Amino acid sequence: MMKVVDLNCDLGEDFGRWEIPLDPQIMRYITSANIACGFHAGSPSVMRRTVRAAAASRVGVGAHPGLPDLVGFGRRAMDISPSEARDDMVYQLGSLIAFARAEGVRVTHVKPHGALYNQAAKDPRLAEALVEGIKEVDPDLIVVALSGSNLYSASKAAGLPAASEVFADRAYNADGTLVPRSKPGAVIHEVEKAAEQVVTLVTRGVVVAVDGTEVPIVADTICLHGDGPDALGFARTIRRALEDAGVRVAPMHEWLGVS
Repeated sequence: MMKVVDLNCDLGEDFGRWEIPLDPQIMRYITSANIACGFHAGSPSVMRRTVRAAAASRVGVGAHPGLPDLVGFGRRAMDISPSEARDDMVYQLGSLIAFARAEGVRVTHVKPHGALYNQAAKDPRLAEALVEGIKEVDPDLIVVALSGSNLYSASKAAGLPAASEVFADRAYNADGTLVPRSKPGAVIHEVEKAAEQVVTLVTRGVVVAVDGTEVPIVADTICLHGDGPDALGFARTIRRALEDAGVRVAPMHEWLGVS
């Protein structure tokens, strides 16, 4: 059976005078777009523009909610209560869904951003709160979560569809967690090395950790970061490497049971 995988990218993360000009080009190589909802980046105008671009490129439209931290780009941990997390999720999902409806498309998935994503991967109470908020808004949304994380298991336990996410440009520990960005070697800067890691993840179901051990991992969707200096080159090379390896690249909502 042919392997199939989704390529997702965090987009619409412009804010004020800070612009990321590569979004439209990157959409040619991905299959799902995670669109910032205004808390860590983005704005109403940027959200509409990015939804419209995703619809034109025929990629899945997803919400990318984060912590309320524009200054820190949502990458700083915050002591947020489960009820606050649930309500913030509902608020951000609602805003993107409104723009999607205005553009005649449907939001198909949701992927928390940055510190919120990492905290929910480790904290079961936070994970359950986020899932509760998602379920209140739309129980058919696919929850994109770190492979093997609390967010993934909480989504499945609540009956929500979930996609197990891996990262093209991040190093892994032997326990399957991501090496913290604060440590040397956490981010893979060589595009060919990232492409090799991705092909191994998808075709063999393992990742080579920083200590050299092979860690079993499920790869439904691969995250490509759109704000790096060679983001376009990464997207193009990784898409080509997967297709050359006989992998079908398709939006997650087409093959994870959500129409």
